Amino acid sequence: MSGRKVGAGRPRTGARVAAVQALFQSEQAGESPETVIDQFIRHRLGPNDREESFGEGRVPDADVRLFARLVRGAAGNIEAIDAALAGVLAKDWPLEKLDPVLRALLRAACAELMAPHDPPMRVVINEYLDIAHGFFVGDEPKFANGVLEALARRFRADEFARPG
Repeated sequence: MSGRKVGAGRPRTGARVAAVQALFQSEQAGESPETVIDQFIRHRLGPNDREESFGEGRVPDADVRLFARLVRGAAGNIEAIDAALAGVLAKDWPLEKLDPVLRALLRAACAELMAPHDPPMRVVINEYLDIAHGFFVGDEPKFANGVLEALARRFRADEFARPG
């Protein structure tokens, strides 16, 4: 993650940052989501004596219940999420070709967009774009924005018709 402290002082954003990290770890290490959730709760979420921060992989401000719900929701619906993502990605750009952190971010965001309308679609998109800017310095945030907008139109079309 870049030096920017995305989510600092924002527990819901912190939960989303941690969920992206946990989904990445689960996929890369082949660990079950429950194992990773437990590891994060015990070792990576909340403040500690050494004042570790995002640079050390710690998420000092995180809503633990939201974090666990996001990881479980994404992992438990992975097939539907991956199908939804495949449906909005270019045919010559399969999900497996994406950077694994970007893939984790899109999966977490998609899980939230597939859920009922709390939080609103715009909040979900803005939160994950902030996180994308924290992880990436290139074109990935723009790419994520396009994918998230397409997913939101699919899962939350009624919210586009509402006044802003």
